[in-house]
Amino acid sequence: MSAPALWCVAPGEVRIRPGRRGDGLRVRTLFSGISRGTERLVLTGRVPESEHQRMRAPFQEGDFPFPVKYGYAAVGEVQEGELAGRVVFALHPHQTEFCLPAEALIPLPPELPPERAVLAANMETALNILWDSGAGAGDRIAVVGGGLVGLLVASLAARLPGAEVTVVDPQPGRRAQAQALGCGFCAPDAAPDDQDAVIHASATQDGLVLALQIAGPQATVTEASWHGTSSVALPLGGAFHSRRLRIVSSQVGALPAERTARWTYRRRLTKALDLLADPGLDVLISGETAFAELPDAYPRILADPGTLCHRIRY
Repeated sequence: MSAPALWCVAPGEVRIRPGRRGDGLRVRTLFSGISRGTERLVLTGRVPESEHQRMRAPFQEGDFPFPVKYGYAAVGEVQEGELAGRVVFALHPHQTEFCLPAEALIPLPPELPPERAVLAANMETALNILWDSGAGAGDRIAVVGGGLVGLLVASLAARLPGAEVTVVDPQPGRRAQAQALGCGFCAPDAAPDDQDAVIHASATQDGLVLALQIAGPQATVTEASWHGTSSVALPLGGAFHSRRLRIVSSQVGALPAERTARWTYRRRLTKALDLLADPGLDVLISGETAFAELPDAYPRILADPGTLCHRIRY
């Protein structure tokens, strides 16, 4: 059995085609969210061959590079069984309805509207990044790159007692969003020095170079960007060694080692949904498009640097 789904069929080209519904409880999709960074790499065919298996979404159909049904932020209403009538989040691609086992469906907290719940997968990523960064109460924390994940990390860091959080981004329009989330904002040429923790989320070489420049002695730079097939060159001479800086990677596919004894992927995603209760996070929804209009709109949405989370309405 199948249902209409969004497929990337060639570089820059998408179509609505039948997608496998799967097995389990039937869910009618209400909304899904476009994660611009990763989905843009998928649409342009820039997933490295070495990562074709590791980068598969949980319920992806097809194989990289094309054709592929990709996505991981669906919110829908369960139509049958033990969760009938409940609104749930699932790591499922963009599709009008699907079937999954109950253990793959996470009911929304009562205070979380389904329109905002499309941020859950990105919030889960942000939580993992903050863990990997080691940032703590009272720290000076810079987030280089004010895209969706960067702003979500900054919003979590701003909840740390006494933390001073600055979002660094070249787009002036990000100022209002950063400030709405309780963070400072500046352009790259005004980035503050001597930061206790720096999180890089711009997916650019210049951003990572800047992150190294503003890190304080013995600080950690957490690389949260995924560069796909692109390479970056870093100035690892100069003060990199004398200041004893560290660069660590963060990837949502793995829990931090020190948490694996207590945390599961389901617990982390459930906590991400809890963290979305803040209505202030609605500033991260940068637009909405009907599912039927996606074939024309999808490439433009991903190409627009102003896109944060673009919501799809079913």
